Amino acid sequence: MPDTFFTVEIDDAGGEWFVPTDHARGPWDAEACHAGPPTALLVRALERALPGLRLCRTTVELGRTVPMAGFRVHGEVVRSGRATGGTRAAIVDEHDVTRVSATGMHVAAGTAPMFPAPLDNSGLTTPRLADSAPGDFPMGPSIHGRPTFRNAVEMRYPPGETPDAGATTSWMRTVPLLPDEAPSPFQRICPLADCGNALSRHADPDRVQFVNTDLTIALHRDPVGQWLGSRAAAHWQPTGVGLADALLFDDDGPVGRALQTMILRSVR
Repeated sequence: MPDTFFTVEIDDAGGEWFVPTDHARGPWDAEACHAGPPTALLVRALERALPGLRLCRTTVELGRTVPMAGFRVHGEVVRSGRATGGTRAAIVDEHDVTRVSATGMHVAAGTAPMFPAPLDNSGLTTPRLADSAPGDFPMGPSIHGRPTFRNAVEMRYPPGETPDAGATTSWMRTVPLLPDEAPSPFQRICPLADCGNALSRHADPDRVQFVNTDLTIALHRDPVGQWLGSRAAAHWQPTGVGLADALLFDDDGPVGRALQTMILRSVR
């Protein structure tokens, strides 16, 4: 198996057909992808659609599962201006059915610094990678018993943090997105951004399933390095609705946030 999330085949018209590896498989359905790696491919399409402006935010609507059988990704420009722009992208299966869609907000970055250093009045501090220790992925083997996304990642935890249920701060490094192609910084953080629901869970999936229906990632700067961090917390309501909120960071500090709306279902 290639040590990437996807391989890619080129058709006669030059179009790309993405084939998931076992690394992209999700924990709930053996025939469906984990949402993180496909989100990275949607971001790739958004960035390629409007390369002159920096992608700052994407919202992914997870309307259907992403098939392990393969899919195409379409991207287009919705609006392009001097200061901001908008894009959209979609994952389309072999029957031309849209499985997942995404929108992008792009902003023109200045060429000359406005300030001598970044300004941050959030009061947030983040851990250093050098102080962390290796640990397990926060969820155990999948319910279907097949290899999954958890086999494609390495985890590290700051002192006092564990993969157990509860609000969690962690570091993650993943396999590459595609063979022979370096992912952009935004693409690289997508798999981690989609793990907030697992990292912050109030209960393990043998008691409650916590499936996110969407994913919003907003980055105020590009993350640096292969190891990227998340401080995730979750709100679970008795109505079966949840929200996972994760601060995203690298070794230099915060880079943005990820939000996921969740459907919660008891396992009977």
